[in-house]
Amino acid sequence: MENNSKPKAYWKANLRYLLILLGVWVFVSYGCGILFADFLNGIKVGGFKLGFWFAQQGAMYVFVILIFVYVRLMNKLDKKYGYDE
Repeated sequence: MENNSKPKAYWKANLRYLLILLGVWVFVSYGCGILFADFLNGIKVGGFKLGFWFAQQGAMYVFVILIFVYVRLMNKLDKKYGYDE
């Protein structure tokens, strides 16, 4: 019984991480780049409107950061459940 619950708990934690990170991804790419662009364009960073910056560059930086965060979280999760190498 315990052997069956361990993979389920691992997968449940993995899905929770995925949903949170995908939520951040949607917020940054769709929210900051499109929905809130008019509001963010009132703020300038380095001479560029912030909504434009998110649509052109900021979203890509956030995606790369999310990849590193996911790798770190999964390494911790693997160690916690004994799936690390």
